[in-house]
Amino acid sequence: MLQNIRDNSQGWIAKTIIGLIVMLMALTGFEAIFQAATHSQDAAKVNGETISQSELSQAAEMQRRQLMQQLGKDFDPALLDEKMLREAALKGLIDRKLLLQGAADAKFAFSEAALDQVILQTPEFQVDGKFSADRFDQVIRQMGYSRMQFRAMLAEEMLIGQLRTGIAGSSFVTDQQVDAFARLEKQTRDFASLTFKANPAAIKISDEEIKAHYDQHAKEFMSPDQVVIDYVELKKSAFFDQVKVSDDELKAQYEKEIANLAEQRHAAHILIEVNDKVSDAQAKARIEEIQQRLAKGEDFAALAKEFSQDPGSASSGGDLGFAGPGVYDPAFETALYKLDKGQVSVPVRTEYGYHLIKLLGVEAPEVPSFASLKDKLIRDLKTPLVEQRYVDASKQLQDAAYEASDLAQPAQDLNLKVQTSAPFGREGGDGITANRQVVQAAFSEEVLEEGANSTAIELDPETTVVLRVKEHRKPEQLPLEAVAGNIADHLAKEKATAELKAKADKLIAGLRDGSIAGAEAYEGQVWKQAEAVTRAQDGIDPAELQALFRLPKPQAKDKPVYGSVVLADGSLVVLQLKGVNDGAAATDEEKQQIRRYLASRAGQQDFAAYRKQLEGSADITRY
Repeated sequence: MLQNIRDNSQGWIAKTIIGLIVMLMALTGFEAIFQAATHSQDAAKVNGETISQSELSQAAEMQRRQLMQQLGKDFDPALLDEKMLREAALKGLIDRKLLLQGAADAKFAFSEAALDQVILQTPEFQVDGKFSADRFDQVIRQMGYSRMQFRAMLAEEMLIGQLRTGIAGSSFVTDQQVDAFARLEKQTRDFASLTFKANPAAIKISDEEIKAHYDQHAKEFMSPDQVVIDYVELKKSAFFDQVKVSDDELKAQYEKEIANLAEQRHAAHILIEVNDKVSDAQAKARIEEIQQRLAKGEDFAALAKEFSQDPGSASSGGDLGFAGPGVYDPAFETALYKLDKGQVSVPVRTEYGYHLIKLLGVEAPEVPSFASLKDKLIRDLKTPLVEQRYVDASKQLQDAAYEASDLAQPAQDLNLKVQTSAPFGREGGDGITANRQVVQAAFSEEVLEEGANSTAIELDPETTVVLRVKEHRKPEQLPLEAVAGNIADHLAKEKATAELKAKADKLIAGLRDGSIAGAEAYEGQVWKQAEAVTRAQDGIDPAELQALFRLPKPQAKDKPVYGSVVLADGSLVVLQLKGVNDGAAATDEEKQQIRRYLASRAGQQDFAAYRKQLEGSADITRY
């Protein structure tokens, strides 16, 4: 259990550190607020604390990048309202400032030592399992931070996390809420449907309509904003051939490897647990009774099957199989390695309870030959040397790219080749241009507008690149002839769907007033019947299910409720809701799942309400 907690904690820390930009966006809609900034112009004041125009510009740029990443190929910078973007960014900055003030008022805090431990224990900052200052600098530099800026940002992010957990974690859900949600969730519905397919091909669109749409939506018909980049790529694998190891080093490593081999011991045990229901004294008395029965000649395996409380081994007579040192609890292992074959230990106390341990056999270690291990030994010896060379070369590439006006000199210094990409847009391309970090760097103001080399970008743990823009192909208006076909298809689909909607509205009106019989076919279409349909029913379009479960319950069996929904393909479904059925009672396990879900949702709502309360009571001035 403790190991699981530790593993989960490490995973959370790594995600907090390396994914921090995304996390801040998810929390408050901005990031990178700790960059050095001038306060000559203020964007806002929150309870007397200033938000500068520089911070606002950085936050707006980060929102732009986030939108680009989320929308991918659908992102069109021409349609982005700059004023709305800055307003959203400013709101995010104000929200974050309020949360930090709230955390300070609530006396949340992290010590410097705790921050040090978070950083030191983060795997992304380690080389060969140990913290590396060079690696740390490389990672945070790519995120745009100095050491002090990163520490300040991390501390504040953790404070907000504490505040959020404290508020959201205090929510609770009543049994009545759980039962009500379970009834709704397990509810089923009986209905019938008619589906009308749209036929855009039958719709005629005039040239005038196409031209009018083209003129009205001119910004939608632009060629993509594209760049061509030059880049140099540093691969860790390239250093393996450059590193040499001697025969003496290989032999020493081999001796070290086989020295770690240990004999395997075949153990069996009988466990009597100590828990909330069984005290230490009771468990000890029980194991001593079993020990006495063994002394009288009873079979160990039979007693294990009868009394052992280890579900993993009891059925097999307590057999634990072969294992080496370091597998068992220290007290268990110490007792096991004192036994001779066939011998049974005295009662041994571990965190689980009391054990009787029997040694069933001993297996000597199998020593592999030097030849069979040679490749592994070479790899093990080279890996830390290669890692260090790669880190040093990455730092050299970063520094050289920062100082140079192009990539020729950095490439020459590191014996790398300058490569050129195919044109790509903000949605990315193939190869390295499919990487979001590469796309963001290529379209950043520093690289695109100012013509600078990018910072070193780590594509993966074994690849680093630096790039610069070679050519910028700005968006241009596409001619009407190039997009007329797409416009005609779009307008035809819209008109076809509108005609279906008018037909459906007329049909539903007739069904409701009785002028059209609900059970009869309509224009050759036969009602499709379905009973006891669930909210996640297979074979039914999710949009249709959503519309069905939004309809009110019929007042009587002979008075169905009607509705309609347009599906993604343009077809239209007319719904006839006949009845609503209560579902089966939820099991205890299902209720627990529902309780956790509702508590989580309530916690999020509580936190949102807390943020709103902070905003409502704050003194906020926007300039």
